[in-house]
Amino acid sequence: MGWLVVASALFVAFVNGANDNMKGVATLLGAGILTYRRALALATMATALGALASILFATGLIKAFSAKGLIPAEALTPSFLAAAAVGAGLTVLLATVTGMPVSTTHALVGGLAGAGFVAAGSQLNLMALGAAFLIPLVASPLLAVPLAAAGYSTGRWLRVRLGVESETCLCVGQEWIPIRGRNGAGAAVLAGFTVGYGTPQQCRERYVGAVAGVSAQGLASAAHIASAGLVSFARGFNDTPKILGLIVGASALSPQIGALAIAAAMAVGGLVAARRVAETLAKKITPMNQGQGLSGNLATSLLVVAASRFGLPVSTTHVSTGGIVGVGSVGGALRLKPLAAVVSSWIATLPLAAAIGAGAMWILA
Repeated sequence: MGWLVVASALFVAFVNGANDNMKGVATLLGAGILTYRRALALATMATALGALASILFATGLIKAFSAKGLIPAEALTPSFLAAAAVGAGLTVLLATVTGMPVSTTHALVGGLAGAGFVAAGSQLNLMALGAAFLIPLVASPLLAVPLAAAGYSTGRWLRVRLGVESETCLCVGQEWIPIRGRNGAGAAVLAGFTVGYGTPQQCRERYVGAVAGVSAQGLASAAHIASAGLVSFARGFNDTPKILGLIVGASALSPQIGALAIAAAMAVGGLVAARRVAETLAKKITPMNQGQGLSGNLATSLLVVAASRFGLPVSTTHVSTGGIVGVGSVGGALRLKPLAAVVSSWIATLPLAAAIGAGAMWILA
């Protein structure tokens, strides 16, 4: 049955890539820094590097998701691990098809709980499940909101102190036409006008001025791209060992080979089906400028890398969304209806994965 665990785990990795790969770089897409294809390429490479690094530095998560201590050793069979993976994978697949950014971590916890209930009944260790999994999952997005908001507020204060002005542009057709700048008198400046077509998404806030002789806009773009790469690295670093734990728990592959296979499956999933979730995070929750995107990414990467290093199973999805909500709340531009839909999908993830995992375990038992 080892082959079934491997196949199920790689299915989870595939749908994880489809749902998660663009989360680290969604702010680049939302702020208009990179096109979808370039952002996806950056995310794929950085995620793969994080996946490989997790073999050395995130062993705590591998152990946590091998399900040892969750159910009695005699019930910890390949069938149980495969059923848990099926529960998680089908749940994330459904969310991806509908464009909802959900947590693979939540789905795995639900799959383990549902399959564990059928496999072990009353011997399922719910206390271990709550302490080790649920507390970090709930706390991490709540921490991301104020951290990202504080980061953006601090960055905005620093920008003003350095004399870097923000400039709002009206996009008509394919052109950038500055119409308002902070010139001391507060007057609008119309630089030019042409008749054409444009969309609201093409209008972005840009930075005018220089820091130490370097363009402020260029510095902001470079920092934003670097922060997005760091978030994608953190995502690979955090998610790979969770899926790898299923394979290691079944002794089906070595950790090194398993991590390589999972990284490849994540990459393929992202390349095939990441666009819908990317659109949700990049454009539907809140409009973003470069400073907001950078602040959200820094908060996300800090929390996810720290949690991974100490074996805490946080959700990159929840943390990155929390960061976006934090910067959107500072800007006063949160769109509550799309946000409510995302939160509803989070609430449904764990019980749905548990139900599917229980059904799969009942079939495989």
